[in-house]
Amino acid sequence: QVQLAESGGATVQVGGSLRLSCLVTGNTDAIEFYGWYRQPPGQQRSQVAGHRIGLPLKYADPVKGRFTLSRDHAANTIYLQMNNLVPKDTAVYYCQVDLATGVGSRRPYWGQGTQVNVST
Repeated sequence: QVQLAESGGATVQVGGSLRLSCLVTGNTDAIEFYGWYRQPPGQQRSQVAGHRIGLPLKYADPVKGRFTLSRDHAANTIYLQMNNLVPKDTAVYYCQVDLATGVGSRRPYWGQGTQVNVST
């Protein structure tokens, strides 16, 4: 099992930057995927950035070139650096990992979410 705790959400102005953090505790050696999702008001949750171990990082088209996903193994923390923020980036951001639970099986874990507001 793992526990995820996000932080870093805030209200920023258009063009500003934020770095979201996700502290992961527990069986971090079994992580085979990590990433960030977001859910704007009244909309469905969607993936923003993700990394399945052994494959290239992936970013959603609206954030390519502005957001950067990274992981600090020593600190057990996953980051999402967000630059040049725009109002459409306003959402609750969720950290998510998949843990390997057996041959060909995995279990998803989610954080509680952190709110990002981009104001004009």
